Amino acid sequence: MKNKQNRYFSNPSFAAIENRRQFRYARGFIWTYWSVIGAHFLAQLFAFLFLPYEAAANYFYLHILFNPTLLMCGITAVAHSFLVKAERFSFPSIFVAGTLISMVIVHLNMDIRIIAAVMLLPIFASTLFFRLSLTWFTAALQVVGFSVLFRWDIGFRSFMSDFDLIAIVLFFALSTVAASFIIVSGRDLVIDLEAAMIAQQQLLVEKTVMSQRSKTDALTNLYNHMSFHDFYDKAIEFADRGAPFHLALIDIDNFKSINDTFGHRVGDTILATVARVIKDRISPADIASRYGGEEFALLLFEQSFEEAYALVDGIRAELAESYHPELDGRAVTVSVGIKSYSNAFTKEKLFEDVDALLYEAKRAGKNKVASEALTV
Repeated sequence: MKNKQNRYFSNPSFAAIENRRQFRYARGFIWTYWSVIGAHFLAQLFAFLFLPYEAAANYFYLHILFNPTLLMCGITAVAHSFLVKAERFSFPSIFVAGTLISMVIVHLNMDIRIIAAVMLLPIFASTLFFRLSLTWFTAALQVVGFSVLFRWDIGFRSFMSDFDLIAIVLFFALSTVAASFIIVSGRDLVIDLEAAMIAQQQLLVEKTVMSQRSKTDALTNLYNHMSFHDFYDKAIEFADRGAPFHLALIDIDNFKSINDTFGHRVGDTILATVARVIKDRISPADIASRYGGEEFALLLFEQSFEEAYALVDGIRAELAESYHPELDGRAVTVSVGIKSYSNAFTKEKLFEDVDALLYEAKRAGKNKVASEALTV
């Protein structure tokens, strides 16, 4: 349990969020104090003006209304300044202020038998911060505040019976235990919630990784055959809306001979090399996939046919001019077929035409790019 709590409260992202949350709560306490002071001021004034009241006007306004109100305002202002200028001491100052305000209210309303219960509120309020030490500190403040009132406020002591004294002490103790239990339970709940969120995030990451793996070819890191057809369908859909594209098929020449002569490991190295050249040449808007075996399929967007043709011919030329020690210093060549999409084509028709162009390039001697307009 302790290890879980340490991990939870040492989490930097959580700590930042928790600090902001607690600062909002602390600021809320300050505004609550101002509201309580205002409500108490109005309640006292209403009681004096409209209810039977024993005190004379001068005494009431000076000693019951204005002076205590100014004192509570000063206490709150000091706590507010700690919150703004010395955040490190803001929480203790807030609960010291709450205790002092409670003492003033209890002193002014000592004839109300249960008024001392006001001093229980700061103990429960401290649970918002999930700090046992702060709750114990607040409970100790209430005990000290109550003791001061009982020892030096003769009027307050006169209203207290032995039963009241024992009951209030027990209430302080039980409230502290209850508040501590709330904090521990709340911590466990938040820790479990965070653990569930982390597990959900990990599951999402794993799902994303698995989804990515299911869409890509492990050897070349290009999209796989299935992903290509998904993108191909989308490309057709967008082309029909006015966003044309070009389809190119690239096939490594004499790849079976490479595997037979140098082995499949060298063949895999050549596949990865061709894939890397393709990825380096295409733009982020283009789609490259390993269609199957030694064949690659490209969907080229946002460019004219001449630019698309130059791109795949550049891939062909770079490979033809690169020599591989795995192949005893020989180069790898590729044959390419390329064609632009037209509304007159179906998905199958375009692919068949490009595949026919690819084999036309091979029949023409390999290491060539074939299109309906050009064969180089």
